[in-house]
Amino acid sequence: MSFQFELKLPKQFSFRHTVESHGWYDLPPFEHVDDSTAFRYVFAPQGSDSAISALVEAKRSKLNVTLSQKPRDLERISSGIRHILRLDDDLSSFYEMLDGHERLSWVPNVKAGRMLRSSNVWEDLIKTICTTNCSWALTKKMVFNLVEHLGETAKDGRKAFPTAQAMASQTEGFYRDKIRAGYRSPYFLELAERVASGELDVEAWLHSDLLTPELKKQLKSVKGVGDYAAENLLKLLGRYDGLALDSWLRGGFYKTHNNGRACKDKKIERHYSKFGEWKGLAIWCDMTEKWFS
Repeated sequence: MSFQFELKLPKQFSFRHTVESHGWYDLPPFEHVDDSTAFRYVFAPQGSDSAISALVEAKRSKLNVTLSQKPRDLERISSGIRHILRLDDDLSSFYEMLDGHERLSWVPNVKAGRMLRSSNVWEDLIKTICTTNCSWALTKKMVFNLVEHLGETAKDGRKAFPTAQAMASQTEGFYRDKIRAGYRSPYFLELAERVASGELDVEAWLHSDLLTPELKKQLKSVKGVGDYAAENLLKLLGRYDGLALDSWLRGGFYKTHNNGRACKDKKIERHYSKFGEWKGLAIWCDMTEKWFS
């Protein structure tokens, strides 16, 4: 039988601007239709709980959550949803910085700025590696294949993102042939083995005391994670010091701020330097405003 509970929303929160803040909502185990007030997500099994599918619906100042079954650990699911939607993030200083800004005042006006993320760092890390050096279509295909082939199934038939243990049980050839991961194939296997064995605790990055440059070095020690991937993941960890420049962000900046002409990354960095520790979030909001126009 299904199980329901509610979560209170913070005042400075927009469901649409959070869920549709970037492409994660278009990757399984997320399901979301543009402009709708609901999304689905499947939590991977943990402890004595099997995979659990969650329907999250926005109702004014609260969320209604319907689970595929009653979990033994409700707090894990509740805190997981808070984590996914960044409900406990404090953006007040970012909003103050943007108040009256020529281009970015829309962000505090609509309560945007929260970037959707997965329920754990492991999933965000693998998905980020799936975004490097390829089209979004290929990213979607790889993530779909991972979930389809290795994800545990919830009672409603939907599948969760695979655990490190599930991914470590495969071979490099599996990732090449079934997942179509290409050069990432040995990286996935090595990373999964390190995490599954306890050698690498990626979840600890979320609460690390390291300064951002040092944490970035740690992230880049993972094969397949370069500057872009590390800075993108840092944003999902709540650190916005880096711009996470890729071809899409660069192209958007050229069109918006440089008359369509290519320029060096240093010019982009100078443009957003005034936002300090928030510059990575500032450029993301700047380049995605048209998604909500």
